[in-house]
Amino acid sequence: MAELASLVQRLEVAVSRLESVSGSGGSAGESAAVSVYVEAFDEIIQGPVAQYVSLSQKIGGDVQKHADMIKQGFSSQRQLLLTASTSQKPSDAVFTSLLQPMSKIIQQVQSFREQNRTSALFNHLSAVSESVPGLGWVAMAPKPGPYVRDMQDAAMFYTNRVLKEYKEKDKTHVDWVKAYLSIWTDLQSYIKQHHTTGLSWSKSGPVASASAAPAGGCPPPPPMPPPPSMDISQSSGGGGGGAADNRNALFASINKGGDITKGLRHVSDDKKTHKNPNLRGQAPVPAGPKPYCPPAPRPTATAASTLPPVLELDGKKWKVENHEGAENLVISETELKQVVYAFKCNKSTLQVKGKLNSITLDNCKKMGLVFDHVVGIVEIINCKDVKIQVMGKVPTISINKTDGCHVYLSSDSLKCEIISAKSSEMNVLVPGKDGEFTELPVPEQFKTVWDGSKLVTTVTEIA
Repeated sequence: MAELASLVQRLEVAVSRLESVSGSGGSAGESAAVSVYVEAFDEIIQGPVAQYVSLSQKIGGDVQKHADMIKQGFSSQRQLLLTASTSQKPSDAVFTSLLQPMSKIIQQVQSFREQNRTSALFNHLSAVSESVPGLGWVAMAPKPGPYVRDMQDAAMFYTNRVLKEYKEKDKTHVDWVKAYLSIWTDLQSYIKQHHTTGLSWSKSGPVASASAAPAGGCPPPPPMPPPPSMDISQSSGGGGGGAADNRNALFASINKGGDITKGLRHVSDDKKTHKNPNLRGQAPVPAGPKPYCPPAPRPTATAASTLPPVLELDGKKWKVENHEGAENLVISETELKQVVYAFKCNKSTLQVKGKLNSITLDNCKKMGLVFDHVVGIVEIINCKDVKIQVMGKVPTISINKTDGCHVYLSSDSLKCEIISAKSSEMNVLVPGKDGEFTELPVPEQFKTVWDGSKLVTTVTEIA
């Protein structure tokens, strides 16, 4: 009975909308253009998106600012869906201009995260920043649904950190994770039902134009004006017919045909420089074309904008940032509750003594890390060519989006769990009885098959 009552209510709403449209004479506008799949999208905005925004407001700070951007992004996407429901698919150039408002919001979300790396809510910001490209599903064909799922997986890497940190401390953050992930879950179901192979456009109505883009879009520039017409009958000079007379004389010479060479003066052999080398030093040789000299490179502001290196304790976090070629970075006074966060360090070596909670390397290249004991996790994110050596114990090492990582384990850390994702060229080196290390590659290639009830994934023989 409840389902029947709900169905009747939806039919009444639809009828009232049709009556309002017919009463207004079928005028264009949102009330006349709302289609079934726009209404279904509204359910996502009014459901998980609204819940996520509400919980973000409770958390406040940077999380709330991010949520305001996400809300704006979904509003912009609704405008595009509204346009698609009443218009035929436009050209690629026009479609690109329609996507620009959403693209701008995606960039704002990601830039905000990069500008607030020291935020206490950095994992929240990272979860949103890594998954917000999912709004670009409207430009994905023929599989927009799997694309959104990949973005959701990227968010879960960081939402798991939020759950781990706040599971026993603050239920609001746990609910925030559930609400945010449900946005992308519901969006996948919505796409599967209404836009399976790509954004659905109307088969009738006018072709969508760039003017349909909401405020904030950047329409294409106007075409360049045509070049001024040239009239050879008019003089290009200030006055008189001198130019016209010169042209007439030129045309008359051309029309002579074979007689045009009669006016040339004959040069005898004794005046030809190629037959008389002595004549070459008497007159300057006409200069040829000058060799090309590339312009001097303009000075860049890279050196001036380079951030200063940092090695300091901020609360419970050791910040190691922007070091270049530093081979003797050492953190010796550590406590169990402290963490180390190394960011954008290149060709440097960091040694961490004592026992602490966790260590993170982010956006580092050719970086070496040596540490004693970590009770939590060592994370390697967005790095290239790094080497990690464990002197004591560590329970977990996570490698994500990294190319080239060598992990040297100690005899006390052989039970360490190594978790990798989207990474390559990973090797684990374990000590032998003779003190020599044995290098073992971490598999990068897997095979997945359906066994009738579940997916079974195994390492390929090549790996």
